[in-house]
Amino acid sequence: MPTAPAPRSVRRVREYQGALYVPLDVNTYRLLDRYAIKYGPDSLQDPHTSVRPYTRAAAAGLGERVLEGSEMLSAADRFNAEYLLKDNWMYSPLGDSLNASKQPFLKYFYRDQTDLYHVQTRDFTFRLNPVLLLQGGADSGEGSLGGLRYVNTRGAAFEGLIDRRLGFYGFFTDNQEAVPGWVQQRIQRDIIPGAPVAPHEGYTKYFKNEGGSAYDFFTARGGITYAATRHINVQLAHDRNFIGNGYRSLILSDYSAPYFFLKLNTRVWRFNYQNLFAELTAQRLNQDQVYPKKYLALHHLSFDVTNNFNIGVFESEVAGGPGRGLELQYLNPVIFYRAIEQQVGSADNALLGLDFKWNIAHRGQLYGQLVLDEFKLKEVLAGNGWWANKQAIQLGGKLIDVAGLRNLDLQVEFNYIRPYTYQHETSYTNYQHYQQPLAHPMGANLTEVLAVLSYQPIARLSLVGKAFYTVQGLDALATSSATFNNYGGNVLLSYNTRATVPGGIDSDHGYRTGEGDKNRLLHLDFTASYQPKLNLFVDATLIVRNQSLPQSTYYGTVAGTEVYPSLALRWNIAQRLHEF
Repeated sequence: MPTAPAPRSVRRVREYQGALYVPLDVNTYRLLDRYAIKYGPDSLQDPHTSVRPYTRAAAAGLGERVLEGSEMLSAADRFNAEYLLKDNWMYSPLGDSLNASKQPFLKYFYRDQTDLYHVQTRDFTFRLNPVLLLQGGADSGEGSLGGLRYVNTRGAAFEGLIDRRLGFYGFFTDNQEAVPGWVQQRIQRDIIPGAPVAPHEGYTKYFKNEGGSAYDFFTARGGITYAATRHINVQLAHDRNFIGNGYRSLILSDYSAPYFFLKLNTRVWRFNYQNLFAELTAQRLNQDQVYPKKYLALHHLSFDVTNNFNIGVFESEVAGGPGRGLELQYLNPVIFYRAIEQQVGSADNALLGLDFKWNIAHRGQLYGQLVLDEFKLKEVLAGNGWWANKQAIQLGGKLIDVAGLRNLDLQVEFNYIRPYTYQHETSYTNYQHYQQPLAHPMGANLTEVLAVLSYQPIARLSLVGKAFYTVQGLDALATSSATFNNYGGNVLLSYNTRATVPGGIDSDHGYRTGEGDKNRLLHLDFTASYQPKLNLFVDATLIVRNQSLPQSTYYGTVAGTEVYPSLALRWNIAQRLHEF
């Protein structure tokens, strides 16, 4: 297996340039993880896969290492390696060379294969690209949940470097979207009257048909990055982050709307230490006023025990409330948040836990996460289902080149989240932002098994099949009124409104995962993506969902089967996924 590092001259260029990041995209990151397993590790040159996004420098380094064994590569692996180099050409002379266009358009445009327009000098680099997503499909849902569905996204993306240390980037799109039935159900469940929120997005308006299933929103992400030293990078941005090696993250996912944050990432010796300080929106309002704010402080420390085994610990704090601003003591990057919380006498929401990753024989990876929202060992050992035993567990594995078939990769994952995990007393302290969970998109009170099988039979064609089977306890309709009992699945609710479990030994015990209206969801997704030009994709997708509910409705949720086929044209943008 080729593992030789990149030439020193190339490595030196990467080490001292500003830290631009590879945009979060499950398809791109599936490739990066494949090659990190197969060709890693190479110290600081490889991406630190427990925190995302990865740097473009690390992605370029992986591409170079893959090409070093080019005589043994499949056509798909060669194509992917060259793609990583071309798309991250600012950090690789080889990528810059490969990316040169043979026929520029009108002399100034597409002088390379990846960018509409670019500038490259010793002290300044800039790239500009159009963004387009046109998608259409038909949903088989009944009544208002069925019919034509579409996505219409247009915009632009840019990024650049100044003096090889200061980076900047922006991504801006105008969007109209008519969502499938299950997405409409989620929006209606969490809506503030007159103030819908599209999944993954912030401020949202109805599009044309007031109160219907079509929405209009503007996406804006961007920020600056600074390479303070060879080992310390600083980012000030409005964007998303992801922690973990799984398909889901139980610590911090990229599901919610973008948020404003300051991030410090220190990578030295065998340590990677990330500090994240974010300003979140506690609640979306249907009023012309500043929305209530809250704050997230999170630090994640991981340690490479060996070249192939990594373990990490994290702690986070969500704080806020009427008349209360940011608690300055949480800005201390080397303190225990729980100790500060106790010292200042606050009632903030602390989470802590750990994660791990073990790469095996350049063929596979085991990974996992443990999150503790509340924990009493005595209550856990008693096994009586104490309501405040709020924990989440993840265990998964990845296998590349399954059964010796090149470019056939498999990921399997198990997630278990106790009821009321991520809930707290108010919207100022629960684990959500802009009406959307910060961790698992389905919330809590669930058990989930998922599998992702990807295959690249030819260089430009990728086939991806996904299966999600989830058993989740939903809020049951109260028998005496039109209200719903809170069984701990919806993170937007307060655990002070929790329902009493029938048959429990008292009002604080008897809470089991799946309690409430038990919903069994099978979500199947098959997508074929063809890339005729770099970063231009044609997607054909078929989604089949089956839900089994003991009651006919839960905030509009309808039991039965829903089928959603669609076609999409994507240009410099990730797929818009609704996997919940």
